[in-house]
Amino acid sequence: MAETVTPAVAEPAPPGSTRRERTGWYLYDWANSAFQTTVITVFLGPFLTTVTELAAGCELGADRCDGVVHPLGIRIAAGSYYPYLISLSVFLTVFVLPVIGAIADRSAHKKRLLAAAAFTGAGATIAFAFVTGERYLLGGALFLVANISFGAAVVVYNSFLPQLGGPDDRDAISSRGWAIGYLGGGLLLALNLVAVTALSEEGNAQRTLDLARWSIVSAGVWWAAFTLLPLRWLRERPPVAVPLGGGNVLTDGFRQLGRTLREVKAYPLTLFFLLAFLVFNDGIQTVITLASQYGTEELRLEQSTLIVTILLVQFLAFGGALALGALARRIGAWKTVLLSLVLWTGVIIAAFRLPAEAPVPFMILGGCIGLVLGGSQALSRSLFSQLIPAGKEGEYYGFYEISDKGTSWLGPLAFGLVFQLTSSYRVGLVSLLIFFVVGFALLAAVPMRRAIIAAGNTPPRVL
Repeated sequence: MAETVTPAVAEPAPPGSTRRERTGWYLYDWANSAFQTTVITVFLGPFLTTVTELAAGCELGADRCDGVVHPLGIRIAAGSYYPYLISLSVFLTVFVLPVIGAIADRSAHKKRLLAAAAFTGAGATIAFAFVTGERYLLGGALFLVANISFGAAVVVYNSFLPQLGGPDDRDAISSRGWAIGYLGGGLLLALNLVAVTALSEEGNAQRTLDLARWSIVSAGVWWAAFTLLPLRWLRERPPVAVPLGGGNVLTDGFRQLGRTLREVKAYPLTLFFLLAFLVFNDGIQTVITLASQYGTEELRLEQSTLIVTILLVQFLAFGGALALGALARRIGAWKTVLLSLVLWTGVIIAAFRLPAEAPVPFMILGGCIGLVLGGSQALSRSLFSQLIPAGKEGEYYGFYEISDKGTSWLGPLAFGLVFQLTSSYRVGLVSLLIFFVVGFALLAAVPMRRAIIAAGNTPPRVL
């Protein structure tokens, strides 16, 4: 059951937090959502899969490819290369992101960290201009750099959230950030839709592949350009966490990470929530990441259909994020997220039953995804902010980001393994149901009010 907290005076917004600063924070979501939407959700899966199939000896434009490639001498089905690559990128982030978060907590220059990660990721995305022919290994390496940098930047970005509002404000602030991000990602995707529609040629598969590559490049340019505004408007603040010794931020980041891992039992409820999030959000991210591959390879839909559907998802998600944020003010964010997981389970079942070569049902399902997508993620982020001890925001968001935007690993791994064993994308999709069922059960077991108090924070009025 949802817990209702005895009314209390809410913590005021942190000193110095301004509307301009919050707007700057929202705009980084506008900037980086281009990577999430144009690259991860729409173009990269089909693009890199096609490049891999070419390297496996398949013909460009073939309906089905059973070829294999051998990166580093490992035999991999061409259709499994991209899901495996996602899992590898997340495996690497397990070691990178918590350290980045610990460094951010001890640095008085968070904006510099944000800039370094964002521009590195954007640069790697722009470099996809050189992924031509059969260069699937180059594409895989660039994706690893871009996705890890994307996650690192989001860790630093999320660590600003507690500075922008008190506990009763964060659900709304987080939801607005997600909503504005969907608008930004949707706008660039709309521009790419116009380009693909105007410039594609019927029967010219190479032209379609080239348009996908340049659409990916455009996301890198967008990401870099719009990151300049948050860097200008966000404010630096003295770190709450103090150096552990020597004053070297990098060294202290590693030391603090080790200390936190040793003291993990001090906040067991926070970590229990994190476990629940890692499970159910892994399923959400896998659906987002592999939807375009499922649409092209299993449902045999045109690239333009996928773009229109994702565009529909983006703009409906803008309203969905705000609507679920409003619902959270009435019934609590925790209960709202649980409701969204029930709806996600229905989405997976419906996706399994979708007929091939039928764009309208696919678009309708995409609309349903849009209504629950933004709210489930935005409210999870704000809920987690309540469970973090003061001064450890970056570090804890480093663990959180392991399964946040575009970074899931168990889901793609399960999907890839099932496809390798069955050659069926539909069966692979069904394997994702376990993430939503288990995630729901774990989240429902978290005593949120007690967890927030245990972390030393004041609970919001309604959970």
